[in-house]
Amino acid sequence: MSLQTKIETKLSEALKAKDKDTYSTLRLVVAAIKDAIIAKKIKDRSTLPDADLLNLLKKMVKQRNDSCDAYKKAGRNELLANEKKEIEIINSFLPKQLNDDETKKICEEAIKSIGASSIKDMGKIMGHLKKSSNNEALDFSKVSKIIKETLK
Repeated sequence: MSLQTKIETKLSEALKAKDKDTYSTLRLVVAAIKDAIIAKKIKDRSTLPDADLLNLLKKMVKQRNDSCDAYKKAGRNELLANEKKEIEIINSFLPKQLNDDETKKICEEAIKSIGASSIKDMGKIMGHLKKSSNNEALDFSKVSKIIKETLK
C-alpha cells in the first residue's frame, strides 16, 4: 500500500470517527498532494511517488515547526497546541527519526571515513551522508549542528 493510500484511508477513517483534528490536518495533506501532482505534471494525476510525498510531508512539518516558534514568541498557546497536534499527525506517516546519539554516531563515522578535518569539509560529509545512509531517518538540521560542533 502506497503512503498516499494510507493517508487517504486514515482520512476516511477520521471522517467516519468524526475526529476533527485528524481529518482537518489530513485534508490539508491531501490538498498539498494534489497541488504537488499538478505542479509536477504527473500524467495519471492520481498518485505522487512515495519519495516526493515524504519530502512534502517533511516540508509541512518544518512549516509547522516554524509556526510553533512564532506562536511561542507571541504567546498564542491555543494556536501552538493546534500546530503541535498537526505535527504529530503528519509525523505518524514519516519514518521514525534517529535520536541524537544515533545521529551523532553516524556523523562521526562519516567524518572519519572522509578524513574531514575542518568545517570546509562539511559539504563532502553532507553529500556522503545523503548518498550512503537512509536519509529519510536522518534529520539533516541535527546533522548540520553536530558536524559544526565536531569540526570547530
